[in-house]
Amino acid sequence: MQTISGPRFAQLFLAQLFTALAVCLLAGCGKSEAPPTAPAAPGKVKTVGVAFETLQTEYWIAGFEAIKAELKKRDITMLEAVADSDASRQLQQVKNFITRGVDGIILVPKDAKTCIPMIRAANEAKIPIVLFNRPADKTDAQFTAVVADNPKLTQETVTYMIEQARKTGTKHKAMVVLGDLGDINAIGRRDGFEAAVKGNESFIEVVARVPSEWNQEKAQAGVANALQANPDISFIFTSSDFLLPSITSALKASGRYKKVGEPGHVILGGFDGDATAYQMLVDGYLDATGVQDVYFEAQASVQALVDRREGRPVAELYLDPGFVIHQGNLKEKAARMWGANIRK
Repeated sequence: MQTISGPRFAQLFLAQLFTALAVCLLAGCGKSEAPPTAPAAPGKVKTVGVAFETLQTEYWIAGFEAIKAELKKRDITMLEAVADSDASRQLQQVKNFITRGVDGIILVPKDAKTCIPMIRAANEAKIPIVLFNRPADKTDAQFTAVVADNPKLTQETVTYMIEQARKTGTKHKAMVVLGDLGDINAIGRRDGFEAAVKGNESFIEVVARVPSEWNQEKAQAGVANALQANPDISFIFTSSDFLLPSITSALKASGRYKKVGEPGHVILGGFDGDATAYQMLVDGYLDATGVQDVYFEAQASVQALVDRREGRPVAELYLDPGFVIHQGNLKEKAARMWGANIRK
């Protein structure tokens, strides 16, 4: 047996070592694929992008300001964008937030479908995203939604109105002013109305379902036509307080705008809790409205982002129960009604 030593041994040893390493690298050393990309590391939320579809109603303005106040309270910088009802523009705004490296996104989308690419973009960037007051359609994309419990709150509001109708001892012909049924919130409010009147047909007969598509002029024309066709309508629910001025104009034009307790009063209720509704409650013309708790929704939206970034579990859906405000509890509930506060 020949013994190899000295420089020649070292050369042979290194040659064998390099050969073994090359084989290992080519074969992947027993590993068939690279490890998955690690999720973004938890951390403190410093900057949040807030993208609203519109600021054309009091509710969206109140929601925007409530989020801004909540972020400021937590010393979080807010980047803001308004899409003016343009879904393509909003997608670019969300992508801009991502490019700027925000720690979270709060989104009010135009509708339940066009927001899905925005959610996917945030998912790919591993940035948590919360949908404020308007959820997405079913999707495997990951998001948290903070929304009003539209069916339940509407049902509670209309049930209160029906109780007032019962007290009169007469049957009432009713009108419901519907929202844009492409908006999941409007669908929920329609369903809540129908659930409330079901089983109460001996007191309430629905004779008019007026489409509005969230348009003031369309709502006013529809209400005026319904009142002309059914001049004895004495019960009206609107899917948004935003439409109350249109309803009021139509009632005034037909001589039907009376205070609660006055002969000929039309039992009137709404949904949202805006400044117009508050003033109509104070003045005695509105019976009730379902108030979305904008302060709850803003706090829950920001908290969801903070929890997600800090690695705590976050639900897919947080429901704002809201509350019904009416002539009997106005003083008690007004402080929590966002419309009462922005009127001050």
